Amino acid sequence: MKKKIPKQLYEASVLVASNQLKKAEPILKDYLKDNPLDVNAMKLLADIGIKFRAYFDAGNLLTRALDLEPNFHAARLSYANLLHARQLPFESLKQIEILLENDPKNIHYLTLKAVNYALANQHDDAIYLFELIEKKFPGNNQLYLHYGHTLRAVGRIEEAIKAYKRSIKFEVNYGEAYWALANLKTYEFSESDKQNINKLLHNKNILVKDYYHLLFALGKAEEDKKNYKKSIAAYMKGNQVKSNEVQWNIENFHKECNEIKEFFTKEFFENKKEYGSKLDDVIFVVGLPRSGSTLIEQILSSHSLVEGTTEHQNIIALSRKISKKRKASDISEYPRALEKISKEDIKLMGDQYLNNTLDQRVTDKPYFIDKMPNNFIHIGLIHLILPNAKIIDARRNPMDCCFSCYKQLFGSGQGFTYSLNRIGNYYLEYISLMNHWDKVLPGVIHRVIYEDMINDTENQIRKLIDFCNLEFEDDCLEFYKNKRAVRTPSSEQVRQPIYKKGVGQWKHFEEWLSPLKQILGEK
Repeated sequence: MKKKIPKQLYEASVLVASNQLKKAEPILKDYLKDNPLDVNAMKLLADIGIKFRAYFDAGNLLTRALDLEPNFHAARLSYANLLHARQLPFESLKQIEILLENDPKNIHYLTLKAVNYALANQHDDAIYLFELIEKKFPGNNQLYLHYGHTLRAVGRIEEAIKAYKRSIKFEVNYGEAYWALANLKTYEFSESDKQNINKLLHNKNILVKDYYHLLFALGKAEEDKKNYKKSIAAYMKGNQVKSNEVQWNIENFHKECNEIKEFFTKEFFENKKEYGSKLDDVIFVVGLPRSGSTLIEQILSSHSLVEGTTEHQNIIALSRKISKKRKASDISEYPRALEKISKEDIKLMGDQYLNNTLDQRVTDKPYFIDKMPNNFIHIGLIHLILPNAKIIDARRNPMDCCFSCYKQLFGSGQGFTYSLNRIGNYYLEYISLMNHWDKVLPGVIHRVIYEDMINDTENQIRKLIDFCNLEFEDDCLEFYKNKRAVRTPSSEQVRQPIYKKGVGQWKHFEEWLSPLKQILGEK
């Protein structure tokens, strides 16, 4: 006889299935107060937490559920997905291996394993597994989007395009697949493509996720055809829909930046100048997205002593750990808690950062690049724990940079880009904070202006290499021949010689960008 599902749990399950997560969440929380050992409720509530990026609470729920019921495979799969979302591929792979022991032919487990291989910079392993899945499960419609991303990362573009188009054909993640084609930056949409996008946009049953992906793709398609009015209409609608899904508050960010500026003073660094790990393995590239940081990374990683890796989450994760925030309403202890942390523990933080990034390094080169752009907020923390690390600020014309961000649909974590007001004010905070770092840490940061790199390439590259205390190598001038994997939106652009096409693109849209110009003070 089947066990009857409790009414509250059934009600919450129905709400989750219909994507009414905010209604389901309080029901599950109330239910768990009276039924604290119900692993199914834990799993449902954790899945909601993952959707809302409440990873800490979701992780606690899932590990608790797995402690109570180690064979609860659905909860373990959710936990593996959570770890992947947190960009912890090796931890995710451990959970997937446990799942595969029970069900070695499960296509969902195998696909997630391949996706984590790609995230871990093990692209050859990822492609091998994707191809194995495709061979063993012909007609599988789940893998092609991720397979395409991996092929793109290693420069196999024609194959990536075919994979994306197969995803569209199967009507699985078709919005993301169309955006993936647009995000190649080199793919030209046909009239047939545009007609199909418009047809899908008018489907009343379309998912919100597919809807905004299609709008961003349409914006790019119309821009390529110089239909700027239609293009900006699609971009604006896409940003409007996406901004409703991704909350971001300029007042909170302004407060965070001010607290950082007030804490990290010249006196603070003078008092802590003997702190931190003395190792100099890492080169940080910071700034705004779409500012030329991938070009800098490509140039540096063309040097025989430097490895390009990825946008590491480690510094941001460390700042969150120091903050001791568990929920949005908690008061952050970062950065003021650093004043009470011992010299030994500060050094340990630096050493642990380097140890925790070893998994992402696939060569024995002595230096590597961390290209997380948002790390500009944490330059004080970086210099404290790794005083010998090199820090490079990638900067681009404000209008070009901000509008390029506005046109870009990011995978996660860049909620400030989804309105002209958001991105304009974020840029102002970035400039203010970088000016502060220049004042309290003179000479520590090397700035690369994108337009200078284009107009005076060899001289700028030589200055960049010299700042990193490296001997100049001719390969750095021929960075576009570098065959390394690149996962950012600029992957195809940095596989070409430097060109000026990206300069001044915003001017085609000038009549619609008055709010951004006003914020930035541009004339």
